[in-house]
Amino acid sequence: MSSRTAYILGGVAVVIIVAIVAYAMHSSSSNSQKVQEDGYGPVHDPAVSALLDSDGAIVLGKTNPAKTIDMYEDPLCPNCGSLEHYYGQQIAKEIDAGNLAVRYRMVNFLDSESGTKDYSTRAIAASDCVASAGDGPAFSKFHQALFTTKQPSEQGGSLSNDQLAAIAKDAGASEDVQQCIAKGDRVDEARDHAETAMTALKGAVGQVQTPTVLQGSTNVDLGSSTWVTSLSK
Repeated sequence: MSSRTAYILGGVAVVIIVAIVAYAMHSSSSNSQKVQEDGYGPVHDPAVSALLDSDGAIVLGKTNPAKTIDMYEDPLCPNCGSLEHYYGQQIAKEIDAGNLAVRYRMVNFLDSESGTKDYSTRAIAASDCVASAGDGPAFSKFHQALFTTKQPSEQGGSLSNDQLAAIAKDAGASEDVQQCIAKGDRVDEARDHAETAMTALKGAVGQVQTPTVLQGSTNVDLGSSTWVTSLSK
Protein backbone atom coordinates (compact mmCIF):
# COMPACT_ATOMS: atom_id res chain seq x y z
CA MET A 1 0.00 0.00 0.00
CA SER A 2 1.39 3.44 -0.94
CA SER A 3 1.93 6.15 1.67
CA ARG A 4 -0.65 8.34 -0.11
CA THR A 5 -3.32 5.62 0.10
CA ALA A 6 -2.54 5.05 3.76
CA TYR A 7 -2.93 8.75 4.51
CA ILE A 8 -6.28 8.85 2.67
CA LEU A 9 -7.62 5.82 4.51
CA GLY A 10 -6.39 7.22 7.80
CA GLY A 11 -8.13 10.50 7.10
CA VAL A 12 -11.39 8.76 6.24
CA ALA A 13 -11.19 6.75 9.47
CA VAL A 14 -10.69 9.92 11.52
CA VAL A 15 -13.72 11.57 9.86
CA ILE A 16 -15.87 8.51 10.57
CA ILE A 17 -14.75 8.39 14.22
CA VAL A 18 -15.45 12.11 14.70
CA ALA A 19 -18.90 11.68 13.15
CA ILE A 20 -19.70 8.74 15.43
CA VAL A 21 -18.57 10.64 18.54
CA ALA A 22 -20.55 13.73 17.52
CA TYR A 23 -23.68 11.65 16.92
CA ALA A 24 -23.29 9.92 20.28
CA MET A 25 -22.88 13.25 22.07
CA HIS A 26 -25.90 14.70 20.27
CA SER A 27 -28.01 11.65 21.10
CA SER A 28 -26.97 11.79 24.73
CA SER A 29 -27.74 15.51 24.92
CA SER A 30 -31.12 15.01 23.24
CA ASN A 31 -32.09 12.25 25.65
CA SER A 32 -31.09 14.28 28.71
CA GLN A 33 -32.90 17.39 27.44
CA LYS A 34 -36.23 15.89 26.47
CA VAL A 35 -39.27 18.14 26.87
CA GLN A 36 -41.40 16.43 29.49
CA GLU A 37 -45.11 15.96 28.63
CA ASP A 38 -44.57 17.81 25.37
CA GLY A 39 -47.88 19.00 23.94
CA TYR A 40 -49.70 19.26 27.28
CA GLY A 41 -49.36 23.03 27.47
CA PRO A 42 -50.21 25.19 30.49
CA VAL A 43 -52.69 24.36 33.25
CA HIS A 44 -56.13 23.44 31.86
CA ASP A 45 -58.39 22.86 34.87
CA PRO A 46 -60.47 25.93 35.89
CA ALA A 47 -60.42 24.56 39.45
CA VAL A 48 -56.76 25.63 39.60
CA SER A 49 -56.43 29.11 41.08
CA ALA A 50 -53.69 31.70 41.25
CA LEU A 51 -53.25 33.43 44.60
CA LEU A 52 -50.99 36.41 45.30
CA ASP A 53 -49.73 35.97 48.87
CA SER A 54 -48.96 38.89 51.16
CA ASP A 55 -45.23 38.09 50.89
CA GLY A 56 -45.37 38.32 47.09
CA ALA A 57 -45.36 34.60 46.32
CA ILE A 58 -47.77 33.53 43.59
CA VAL A 59 -49.39 30.22 44.50
CA LEU A 60 -50.68 28.18 41.56
CA GLY A 61 -52.66 25.07 42.43
CA LYS A 62 -55.84 23.42 43.62
CA THR A 63 -57.19 23.46 47.15
CA ASN A 64 -55.34 20.99 49.39
CA PRO A 65 -52.63 19.84 46.94
CA ALA A 66 -50.59 16.77 47.84
CA LYS A 67 -47.34 18.79 47.84
CA THR A 68 -46.28 22.41 47.50
CA ILE A 69 -42.90 23.51 46.19
CA ASP A 70 -41.22 26.92 46.11
CA MET A 71 -39.74 27.94 42.76
CA TYR A 72 -37.38 30.91 42.66
CA GLU A 73 -36.96 32.54 39.24
CA ASP A 74 -35.84 35.75 37.60
CA PRO A 75 -37.88 36.61 34.47
CA LEU A 76 -34.66 37.36 32.55
CA CYS A 77 -32.80 34.22 33.69
CA PRO A 78 -32.05 31.96 30.68
CA ASN A 79 -31.70 28.85 32.87
CA CYS A 80 -35.14 29.59 34.30
CA GLY A 81 -36.40 29.74 30.73
CA SER A 82 -34.82 26.37 30.01
CA LEU A 83 -36.40 24.89 33.12
CA GLU A 84 -39.82 26.11 32.02
CA HIS A 85 -39.23 24.85 28.48
CA TYR A 86 -38.30 21.33 29.53
CA TYR A 87 -40.46 20.86 32.64
CA GLY A 88 -43.19 23.52 32.61
CA GLN A 89 -45.76 21.34 30.86
CA GLN A 90 -45.11 18.43 33.19
CA ILE A 91 -45.51 20.74 36.18
CA ALA A 92 -48.80 22.03 34.72
CA LYS A 93 -50.08 18.47 34.35
CA GLU A 94 -49.24 17.65 37.97
CA ILE A 95 -50.91 20.86 39.13
CA ASP A 96 -54.06 19.94 37.20
CA ALA A 97 -54.00 16.51 38.86
CA GLY A 98 -53.74 18.06 42.32
CA ASN A 99 -50.37 16.43 42.94
CA LEU A 100 -48.46 19.70 43.10
CA ALA A 101 -48.92 23.36 43.84
CA VAL A 102 -46.17 25.85 43.05
CA ARG A 103 -45.25 28.95 44.99
CA TYR A 104 -43.54 31.13 42.38
CA ARG A 105 -41.17 33.47 44.20
CA MET A 106 -39.69 35.84 41.66
CA VAL A 107 -36.50 37.84 42.10
CA ASN A 108 -35.06 40.75 40.11
CA PHE A 109 -31.28 40.56 40.47
CA LEU A 110 -30.94 40.61 36.65
CA ASP A 111 -32.62 44.00 36.25
CA SER A 112 -29.29 45.60 35.39
CA GLU A 113 -28.75 43.10 32.54
CA SER A 114 -31.92 44.20 30.72
CA GLY A 115 -32.10 46.95 28.15
CA THR A 116 -34.36 49.09 30.35
CA LYS A 117 -32.50 48.20 33.58
CA ASP A 118 -35.81 47.27 35.22
CA TYR A 119 -37.30 44.49 33.09
CA SER A 120 -37.27 41.78 35.76
CA THR A 121 -39.14 44.03 38.20
CA ARG A 122 -41.73 45.02 35.61
CA ALA A 123 -42.23 41.39 34.56
CA ILE A 124 -42.79 40.48 38.21
CA ALA A 125 -45.31 43.32 38.46
CA ALA A 126 -47.08 41.99 35.37
CA SER A 127 -47.18 38.51 36.92
CA ASP A 128 -48.66 40.00 40.08
CA CYS A 129 -51.35 41.73 38.03
CA VAL A 130 -52.29 38.46 36.32
CA ALA A 131 -52.22 36.44 39.55
CA SER A 132 -54.34 38.98 41.43
CA ALA A 133 -57.30 38.06 39.21
CA GLY A 134 -57.19 34.51 40.55
CA ASP A 135 -57.45 32.74 37.18
CA GLY A 136 -55.05 29.77 37.38
CA PRO A 137 -55.07 28.73 33.70
CA ALA A 138 -54.56 32.34 32.56
CA PHE A 139 -51.62 32.81 34.93
CA SER A 140 -50.09 29.49 33.88
CA LYS A 141 -50.31 30.41 30.19
CA PHE A 142 -48.85 33.85 30.87
CA HIS A 143 -46.01 32.41 32.95
CA GLN A 144 -45.10 29.81 30.32
CA ALA A 145 -44.93 32.46 27.59
CA LEU A 146 -43.00 34.89 29.81
CA PHE A 147 -40.27 32.33 30.40
CA THR A 148 -40.16 30.62 26.99
CA THR A 149 -41.33 32.06 23.67
CA LYS A 150 -41.46 35.67 24.91
CA GLN A 151 -38.42 35.74 27.19
CA PRO A 152 -35.91 38.47 26.19
CA SER A 153 -32.18 37.81 26.04
CA GLU A 154 -30.17 38.32 29.21
CA GLN A 155 -27.79 40.73 27.52
CA GLY A 156 -29.81 43.88 26.93
CA GLY A 157 -33.19 42.36 26.18
CA SER A 158 -36.48 43.77 27.45
CA LEU A 159 -40.20 44.03 26.84
CA SER A 160 -42.31 47.14 27.31
CA ASN A 161 -45.32 47.19 29.63
CA ASP A 162 -47.57 47.25 26.57
CA GLN A 163 -45.87 44.12 25.24
CA LEU A 164 -46.30 42.39 28.60
CA ALA A 165 -49.97 43.39 28.59
CA ALA A 166 -50.35 41.87 25.11
CA ILE A 167 -48.92 38.57 26.39
CA ALA A 168 -51.44 38.67 29.23
CA LYS A 169 -54.24 39.31 26.73
CA ASP A 170 -53.18 36.26 24.72
CA ALA A 171 -53.24 34.25 27.94
CA GLY A 172 -56.86 35.19 28.55
CA ALA A 173 -56.40 37.95 31.12
CA SER A 174 -59.13 40.55 31.52
CA GLU A 175 -58.99 44.15 30.34
CA ASP A 176 -58.47 45.30 33.94
CA VAL A 177 -55.42 43.04 34.25
CA GLN A 178 -54.04 44.33 30.96
CA GLN A 179 -54.43 47.93 32.16
CA CYS A 180 -52.76 47.04 35.47
CA ILE A 181 -49.72 45.86 33.49
CA ALA A 182 -49.69 48.64 30.90
CA LYS A 183 -49.82 51.35 33.57
CA GLY A 184 -47.20 49.70 35.77
CA ASP A 185 -49.58 49.73 38.73
CA ARG A 186 -47.72 47.09 40.74
CA VAL A 187 -44.09 47.95 40.02
CA ASP A 188 -43.26 49.35 43.47
CA GLU A 189 -45.01 46.42 45.13
CA ALA A 190 -43.16 43.99 42.86
CA ARG A 191 -39.81 45.49 43.86
CA ASP A 192 -40.66 44.84 47.52
CA HIS A 193 -41.80 41.29 46.72
CA ALA A 194 -38.56 40.59 44.87
CA GLU A 195 -36.51 41.82 47.82
CA THR A 196 -38.48 39.57 50.17
CA ALA A 197 -37.91 36.60 47.86
CA MET A 198 -34.17 37.27 47.59
CA THR A 199 -33.87 37.47 51.37
CA ALA A 200 -35.74 34.18 51.73
CA LEU A 201 -33.59 32.53 49.05
CA LYS A 202 -30.35 33.67 50.69
CA GLY A 203 -31.60 32.32 54.01
CA ALA A 204 -32.51 28.97 52.45
CA VAL A 205 -29.47 28.23 50.24
CA GLY A 206 -26.95 30.94 51.13
CA GLN A 207 -27.07 32.80 47.82
CA VAL A 208 -29.37 34.19 45.15
CA GLN A 209 -29.24 31.57 42.41
CA THR A 210 -31.96 30.89 39.90
CA PRO A 211 -33.66 28.65 39.18
CA THR A 212 -33.91 27.17 42.66
CA VAL A 213 -36.69 24.78 43.68
CA LEU A 214 -37.30 23.96 47.33
CA GLN A 215 -39.54 21.32 48.85
CA GLY A 216 -39.77 22.56 52.39
CA SER A 217 -36.13 23.19 53.31
CA THR A 218 -34.77 20.66 50.78
CA ASN A 219 -33.04 22.02 47.69
CA VAL A 220 -34.36 19.94 44.79
CA ASP A 221 -31.75 18.50 42.40
CA LEU A 222 -32.72 20.03 39.07
CA GLY A 223 -29.97 18.08 37.32
CA SER A 224 -32.13 14.98 37.44
CA SER A 225 -34.59 14.62 34.56
CA THR A 226 -37.05 12.90 36.92
CA TRP A 227 -37.25 15.62 39.57
CA VAL A 228 -40.87 16.56 38.81
CA THR A 229 -41.90 12.90 38.73
CA SER A 230 -40.21 12.31 42.07
CA LEU A 231 -41.94 15.27 43.69
CA SER A 232 -45.34 14.21 42.36
CA LYS A 233 -45.35 10.71 43.91
